Amino acid sequence: MTAPDPTDLPEGVAQLLARSNRLGSDPTVTNYAGGNTSAKVRQYNPATGQDEELVYVKGSGGDLGTLKATGLAVLERDRLVALDRVYRGVDHEDEMVGLFSFCSFGPGGATPSIDTPMHGLVDQPHVDHLHPDAVIALACAADGEELVRTIWGGSVAWIPWQRPGWELGKLVAGIAAQPGVIGAVLGGHGMTAWGATSDEVEARSLQIIHDAQAYLDEHSAAEPFGPVVPGREALDPAARRARAAELFPYLRRVASADRRQVGHFTDSDVVLDFLSREKLPHLVSLGTSCPDHFLRTKVRPLLLDTPVDAPLDQVEARLAELHEEYRTDYQAYYDRHATPDSPAIRGADPAIVLVPGVGMFSFGADKQTARVAGEFYVNAVNVMRGAEGVSRYQPVSEAEKFRVEYWQLEEDKLRRRPKPKDLAGRIALVTGGASGIGLATARVLAQNGACVVVADMNLEGAQQLADELGGPDAAVAVEMNVTDPDAVAAGVAAGIVAFGGVDLVVNNAGISRAGSLSDTSVADWDLQYDIMPRGSFLVTKAAEPALRAQRLGGDVVIICSKNAVFAGPNNIAYSSAKAAQAHMVRLLAAELGQYGVRVNGINPDGVVRGSGIFSGGWGASRAATYGVEEKDLGKYYAQRTILKEEVLPEHVGLATLALTNGTLGITTGLLVPVDSGVAAGFLR
Repeated sequence: MTAPDPTDLPEGVAQLLARSNRLGSDPTVTNYAGGNTSAKVRQYNPATGQDEELVYVKGSGGDLGTLKATGLAVLERDRLVALDRVYRGVDHEDEMVGLFSFCSFGPGGATPSIDTPMHGLVDQPHVDHLHPDAVIALACAADGEELVRTIWGGSVAWIPWQRPGWELGKLVAGIAAQPGVIGAVLGGHGMTAWGATSDEVEARSLQIIHDAQAYLDEHSAAEPFGPVVPGREALDPAARRARAAELFPYLRRVASADRRQVGHFTDSDVVLDFLSREKLPHLVSLGTSCPDHFLRTKVRPLLLDTPVDAPLDQVEARLAELHEEYRTDYQAYYDRHATPDSPAIRGADPAIVLVPGVGMFSFGADKQTARVAGEFYVNAVNVMRGAEGVSRYQPVSEAEKFRVEYWQLEEDKLRRRPKPKDLAGRIALVTGGASGIGLATARVLAQNGACVVVADMNLEGAQQLADELGGPDAAVAVEMNVTDPDAVAAGVAAGIVAFGGVDLVVNNAGISRAGSLSDTSVADWDLQYDIMPRGSFLVTKAAEPALRAQRLGGDVVIICSKNAVFAGPNNIAYSSAKAAQAHMVRLLAAELGQYGVRVNGINPDGVVRGSGIFSGGWGASRAATYGVEEKDLGKYYAQRTILKEEVLPEHVGLATLALTNGTLGITTGLLVPVDSGVAAGFLR
């Protein structure tokens, strides 16, 4: 079914989308991609020539806050309800999901989610299923059923934990048929509500959430997590960020033993308070409860228990011990509950690492996944606070967690994900990234899946590019003067805090001041050496501790020049500086290879288009040297090459990609000409 124009949607569906976007945009109502909503409408069926009742429900994997018509599954309700005739009981309910598509209204539409029965079987026009922290706190409290009865009497029901599926849908449908009941709290899970109109169900959902939060606010213990433990107090903000930058590469190593991960750092007040409290170790050991939580955070985090100011070698040693314990425990958890039909273990590394005094480090295959995992653990902290404040936090059993985490339906959903791009999970730092070669390289790396730190003295330009590349989940901008060691260290640290480490360093920042020996001032000489060979040295030196700590290998690419080997006129400072960079490629390759870091260089011919160097006066100088108009300089360079093609920034970006995407996985110390064929620049 081709999605209809939103202006042509049935009124109830338009209301559904508007309601969904409102509810999904409020973090107190539901978490990212959590929950689902639905509406039932009567609509003409061209196959039968009659009006039929259809169920429009958020499809699998969608997000309420951004839900559009294309994200809705549409099913014929009569056929969906009739599936109960072939339902063979709770032990076989997974097979029902495969039958949902046989109830679809027309071809296409979003894939129906496992929660579809909670909507389709309920005999109410509008249904919401949400995951608000306040309600889940009651759902995960030891005496949650009694609390629900106290707060709502009989108007909101209690349903003990039941894994999502047909059986839960039947339970909800039975309760929804009872007079005076407007919704239900789902033990260990969330809530659902229903109504005759979209406005009514939304009002009921919000009222249930408000009532739950009001009860928690009024009756909660003063310190649900216990008193602050000396030594776990939060560092001041600057010290936290500095410590996070030091620790992140080591933590990323722990999270990436099975597969490379990207990181996200959270040091919100909610997290820091939780990490400072007495009950922290006990609650961490209990893990998260709501299925949406532990599917993204794993059943429990790893808690780093070294002093906040412990030396890095002590932290590294303790992390190795904790990591081994974590992996052993996770493997044992899998072995305890796996059956011959269970999906294979997906990895035994933590997705969440907690560091008292510093913050929370969350990990995922990409930045968005890592960020969302952290957001879900914040939800879990809120749930634990609420439950501990009025009762005792009691998540669903470990066995039930396993049944959800290694659910074949979840495995099938994972297999439907697109194949990762070549640089997925890689974190790149590009200097001089706001223009010319740096800009083109940053684009190429981002297009191929890398997270990119755009470093440039022009912070505004760097930020414009970072926004273009997708914003904080794909790229960040840092202000960096590569001649200033402090600015370099700060920029590298900011990139590490943004994404968890660094894998790929592109030393591209450059400048040129043309001149003969007699015309070149000492200041011009020093400036070019400071920016290019010294700048490459400073940036690589600042990144090296992270490259070493991660133990994930990596790449350093230095943008040199054809001038590194070609002796042109009136260019002594620039060309010799580029020659220094070219030899630095070989020296760094020999030194960093022990850490699996490849170091290669690129020798472009003059890249005129989009170049900050050429637009800053270098172009005019070179044009005068060669006796051509400045506007024709690129064409002039092209005509003196073998291939007669102008060298563009994108050519250098693609060469960088070839050196870093695994195509040349055992190549290091290489200088790659990207010059359209300049015979005088051939390497010997």
